[in-house]
Amino acid sequence: MSSRERWLSVSPDRRWRRLLPAVGYAVGAAVPVTALALLARERVDAVINLDNDAILAATDVTRAHPGLLTALLVWQEALQPRWVYLVGTGVAVWIWWRYRLTSRAIWGFVTMMVAWNIALDLKYIVQRTRPVVEQAVSHAPGYSFPSGHAADTAAAATVVSLMVWPLLRTRWQKALVCDLAAAVVVLTALDRVFLGVHFPSDVVAGMLLGSGLALASYAGYRGWRPSEPTDLPDTPEQLDTAAEATSVAVQHKET
Repeated sequence: MSSRERWLSVSPDRRWRRLLPAVGYAVGAAVPVTALALLARERVDAVINLDNDAILAATDVTRAHPGLLTALLVWQEALQPRWVYLVGTGVAVWIWWRYRLTSRAIWGFVTMMVAWNIALDLKYIVQRTRPVVEQAVSHAPGYSFPSGHAADTAAAATVVSLMVWPLLRTRWQKALVCDLAAAVVVLTALDRVFLGVHFPSDVVAGMLLGSGLALASYAGYRGWRPSEPTDLPDTPEQLDTAAEATSVAVQHKET
C-alpha cells in the first residue's frame, strides 16, 4: 500500500486530529507576535519607553568598546539571511543525498523559504521605523518589525535541528545541537539590539515568529504523513546500513 493510500485509509476526523499540534504551535507563535505588532504599531508608551531605554543603554556599551562593535558587525554580515538559508539548504541537500530523506529535505527547504518571505511581508504590514540613535553605531535599511535577522536565524536553526535530529545518536549530541542553535539565535538577537538597528520587541517577535513557524510546519509534516514521519530506520545502525546499501546500489547502477 502506498503512502497516499495509507493516508486516505485514515478517517477524516483522525487526519485532522493529527494536524492539531501544528495549529497549536501556529497559534502559540501568532498570538504574541500579533500582540507585539499591535503594541509597536500603536506606539504604546510602556513598550516604546522600554524599547528606547534598552537601545540607548545597549548602544552606549557598544560605543565604549570598539572591539565589541567590530565583532557585532562581523556577526551581522555572517548571519545575513542569504548565508543562513544557504547553510540550511546545504543541510537539506546533504540529508537527501547521504540518507535519501527526500520528503524531510523538501520539508526543510520549503519551510525556510516560507519563513523568509513571511518575515519580509510582516515588515511591510507593520511598517515600524527603525530606532533613531544619536551617534549611531550602525545603520540598516527597511522597516524594523520584526527583525529579519532574528526571524530567519530562528527559523533556520529550528529547521536544521529538526532535520538532523533523528541522525543524532546520543543525548550529548542532541544537547550540543540544541545549545548551538539557541546560542546562534540569542547572539543574533543581541547583535541587532547592541548595534541599535532593532528594538528588543523586534527581535523577540522575530525569534517567536521564526521558531514558531518552523515548529508548526514540522508538526504538520509529521501529522500529514500516514506512516513513519521521519522517513528513517528505527536505529542509527539501521540508518548507516541503509545509507551503505543506497551507495552500493548507486555504484552498481553506474557500472
